[in-house]
Amino acid sequence: MRPFDLDLLRSFTVAMASGSLSEAAPHLCRSQSALSEQLRKLEAFAGVTLLERGKKGVRPTPAGERLMVHARELLAMSDRALEDVRGVTFAGELRLAITDYFLPVSIAELLKQLRLRYPRLRLHVSVRKSMQIESGADAGDFDIGLSMRILDGRSLPEGIPVRREALHWVSAMGSEPRNEEDGALPLLVLPQGCSLQRFTRETLGAHKVPYVIAHSASGVAGLQSALMAGLGVACLNASAVPVGAEICRPAFPLPALPDVEFSLLPARTGESDLVGAVREMLASKFGGMSDKSLK
Repeated sequence: MRPFDLDLLRSFTVAMASGSLSEAAPHLCRSQSALSEQLRKLEAFAGVTLLERGKKGVRPTPAGERLMVHARELLAMSDRALEDVRGVTFAGELRLAITDYFLPVSIAELLKQLRLRYPRLRLHVSVRKSMQIESGADAGDFDIGLSMRILDGRSLPEGIPVRREALHWVSAMGSEPRNEEDGALPLLVLPQGCSLQRFTRETLGAHKVPYVIAHSASGVAGLQSALMAGLGVACLNASAVPVGAEICRPAFPLPALPDVEFSLLPARTGESDLVGAVREMLASKFGGMSDKSLK
């Protein structure tokens, strides 16, 4: 029996993680048509349908989901074997500070992949506000930081961009976001110190949109819960929009929103080769994860 082609498996896993061939193709340095042909070859080899194609992108069939489990393990083993032959060792402790706006539904899967690929690397993850990550870069209490930056035309500090996403005004599906008493927009926010929530309030104020703080959550998970409970409207990046939410359509127009960029903080003087190597690897891994965008 012939073995699986690892190149085809890699294309399959990236396509399934991205959710669409158009998004996956650049990560694989291929055209969309070439990627589609690779997936057809994989299905022909397996003898079963592995993915469903539709207007909203692609998703794995039950057989495809089973293959995903094996594919990740095979690819991780292949990467480890190559690194071992080359004498590359990812071992030791590494501290990662990350904003919780980043791929909330996918970050656990990413950490699982890192564990499979680098079983000797002990990765400690802390969730912080982007402003804290940016300002604490030189404090030495984390090795690698990933923050979210708003692309509103202002100059940004140095960083390594890994992902760009749209911002949306969102509410629970079917809800009518307005305050019962005065018709103001019921806004869901995080506490002071969150740059996105500060930007949200400044933007509404600049466009003279009436709003009231309907709920304040301690983190993005709490914000999502309040959103799905129908308590109001939130400003969220695409990958943080939960299933069951939709772009809100209030009785009055809301201002247009810019994109956001997720960036890894640049290398620091005197950091170890391990930190630099893991940062480079994370940059490529993060860019291939699905953003679960609203369609």
